Amino acid sequence: MPLPILALAIASFCIGTTEFVIMGLLPEVATDLGVSIPSAGLLVTGYALGVVFGAPVIAVATAHMPRKPVLVGLAMLFVVGNLLCAIAPNYWMLMAARVFTAFGHGAFFGIGSVVAASLVPRNKRASAIALMFAGLTLSNILGVPGGTALGEAYGWRATFLAVVGIGLVSVAAIAWLVPAGISQPSGGGLLGEVRVLGKLQVWLAMLISALASASLFAVFTYIKPYLTDVSGLSTATVTWVLLLFGGGMTIGNIIGGRLADWKLMPTVIGTLLMLALLLVGFAEFGAVAAVAVFIVFLWGLLVFVIVPPLQIRVVEAASEAPNLAATLNQGAFNIGNAAGAWAGGVALSLGVSYANLPLVGAALALLAVAVAVMSQTLDRQLLVTHAAQ
Repeated sequence: MPLPILALAIASFCIGTTEFVIMGLLPEVATDLGVSIPSAGLLVTGYALGVVFGAPVIAVATAHMPRKPVLVGLAMLFVVGNLLCAIAPNYWMLMAARVFTAFGHGAFFGIGSVVAASLVPRNKRASAIALMFAGLTLSNILGVPGGTALGEAYGWRATFLAVVGIGLVSVAAIAWLVPAGISQPSGGGLLGEVRVLGKLQVWLAMLISALASASLFAVFTYIKPYLTDVSGLSTATVTWVLLLFGGGMTIGNIIGGRLADWKLMPTVIGTLLMLALLLVGFAEFGAVAAVAVFIVFLWGLLVFVIVPPLQIRVVEAASEAPNLAATLNQGAFNIGNAAGAWAGGVALSLGVSYANLPLVGAALALLAVAVAVMSQTLDRQLLVTHAAQ
């Protein structure tokens, strides 16, 4: 792994741990701050909203600035934010600290992916983005379980202090390893960044991201009751199955980068189709415990096969001024997270059983396929038009 991308991966590990570790600490946080667990759960929602609304604000505010200082500043924002979380005296201060921390999330992954792509030859750009996102996938295997165990042993504040330490390492790594003279697309600064949002292909790419994420979270939000009630697994076993899901994510992330460097849109379309079929299989055979465990691993793998291609798709579609578009794509993923969880909840409230819930995810994946096919068709039409001129 090139050292500058390693520095970005360390930061993405820190960010991923920050985002997800709170889920394993909700009972401890709720007890310590005197709120209900559902109220503590809103800390997850607050972070997601911070990503969605903070991403464009940070991207626009830093559009004219050199990339390296921006990345160092965003990594430092996570250090300060996690420190504020660790010392928050009450629930609302913790909520404010979580939202503040989330403001840098989308911007870091958006700008970081553009920087990672600029550090390698064109035919290696998706792989470079995948390497940066490897820190995010590893956070689900190492950071979240480790942070949860630390919080259970020494209190939830200790977890955030540990993330502060990792964050300081990432700040130093970026400052030391990322080159200062990173070339930037000549897109006309802030005006160019905003102007590029007029491109239909940029919005189609973000819509695919949102639908793909919604397909995941419509089912994954309720994965614990699914695996216990439908598949018959114990609560302790579910923890190990979720680690297996994280392992699949890590493998899929690397595969996705390499496939996208080879054939970008065929990778997106083919993977989404496989996801839809897999979720149909989950609904059909999820009651068989061994099959369910294997499907969860493949699910994690396929989910992250499409992450690098979708990020590089946005970067390419907004090639003259990609920073704002790439940052907004992270917001699209988070909108999909919230929409998918909502769609799954609505389906359950309308009487859909846990066993059939994967069919909701399959339907959303097929919608993403339709949008991806439309986007690829527009690409081909554009090529024909250019050839005729």
